[in-house]
Amino acid sequence: MLENDEGTAPSQGQTNLPYAGIRVVEFTHMVMGPTCGLVLADLGAEVIKVEPIGHGREGDATRKLRGSGAGFFPLFNRNKKSLALDLETPEGKEAMLRLIATADIVSENFKPGTMQKLGLDYASLKALNPRLIYVSHKGFLPGPYDHRTALDEVVQMMGGLAYMTGRPGDPLRAGTSVNDIMGGMFGAIGAMAALAQREKTGRGQEVQSALFENNVFLVAQHIMQFAVTGQPAAPMPARISAWAIYDVFQVKDGEQIFLAVVSDGAWALFCDAFGFADLKADPRLASNNDRVRERAWMMPLLRERLAPFSAAHLADVFERHALPFAPITRPEDLLTDPHLNATGALAPMTLPDGRATQTVLLPLALDGQRPGVRLSPPQVGEHNAELLAELGYDAIKIEALSAYPSSAGA
Repeated sequence: MLENDEGTAPSQGQTNLPYAGIRVVEFTHMVMGPTCGLVLADLGAEVIKVEPIGHGREGDATRKLRGSGAGFFPLFNRNKKSLALDLETPEGKEAMLRLIATADIVSENFKPGTMQKLGLDYASLKALNPRLIYVSHKGFLPGPYDHRTALDEVVQMMGGLAYMTGRPGDPLRAGTSVNDIMGGMFGAIGAMAALAQREKTGRGQEVQSALFENNVFLVAQHIMQFAVTGQPAAPMPARISAWAIYDVFQVKDGEQIFLAVVSDGAWALFCDAFGFADLKADPRLASNNDRVRERAWMMPLLRERLAPFSAAHLADVFERHALPFAPITRPEDLLTDPHLNATGALAPMTLPDGRATQTVLLPLALDGQRPGVRLSPPQVGEHNAELLAELGYDAIKIEALSAYPSSAGA
């Protein structure tokens, strides 16, 4: 297979990407801001990740995370270039302002006041580049809470999501960085909207996205449930389901499988498939709402009847009858998922330490093709020479500005 000069096999869908020609300069770390840049980069934008050097810093600190953070940098920073500069020096600041003068979008997700201290806030930069779109990712939109330090878990707790996810009295965070990722996506959506408006007005604008408000949007269906019914939404494990059979079943050899029967037609198919003629004819179970009311005795009976079957057998029966089901899958198992591999959802990529791996692409297709990996996650300052030369710096000045590779590290 042919490879590009980054050592990554080319993916489909690399031509005529919608944001080709758009330049994004991002000052981001962790998940939220990098997700915004990832979306724009995968859709064709040139995304330049600015990383700090000097003063004991060697690039984005996210690179060094372990445990649950070990996947952050390689997932959210593909298709980006790295420019490593010391922005606390006049020379580094000057180089950055030259770069921003050429940019369409600046994106940042640092604490309130950080960019202003560097002179890189929107108020300062729009005078330099009136067409600039400035995307700011924060914990809260401006208001009484905007001084607080927010994390995904913080806003899940205060925004109703942990309450809805856990059992009563046991709030539980979701198993992934839902607000960081979705907040970054809304930042990208805002940038796209601002680009469209700039076509009409010729002017840029500031876009703001926030974790807390994102989380409130996630639980808005439960807020509206209360508005419509007058009844508070119960946590998901204790809720009265809208569907009678919509649950995890423990079956043969201790395996688990999620099964759903959500309509009256599906109930008839389900009963026929398993020979449950008595349940199909039971007038107490005639409709979905009837079955919801009878769950107290119906579900234990179904669990007993389905327990002798293997998960594979149940999956086969449900699939043949077009009934919803799902195996209980660990994230690492998805690397060998036949559907993901057959549809191009996984793409080859090189980690910053040189190891080959696969990564997960955006969950969309454009004209039948998945936007793929053009650049693997960059080394610290990997594109300094290219980008600074484009800005008019000679080799000696580039070396002085970047301190790469000798002190920034590779």
